[in-house]
Amino acid sequence: MLGGIAIIVFVVLLIPVSVLMTGAVASAVLGEVLHRDGKRRHEGSELLDIPD
Repeated sequence: MLGGIAIIVFVVLLIPVSVLMTGAVASAVLGEVLHRDGKRRHEGSELLDIPD
């Protein structure tokens, strides 16, 4: 019985949390990479001086 409860806790809690955290990290990395790429491609543009 204890093994079944452990499996349910693992499936219900740990897997969704790990998927969400992985997505958050991937989003942060992708956002930073695209931000740096945009700054590099448009270097010297007056639009870069506008505050975010």
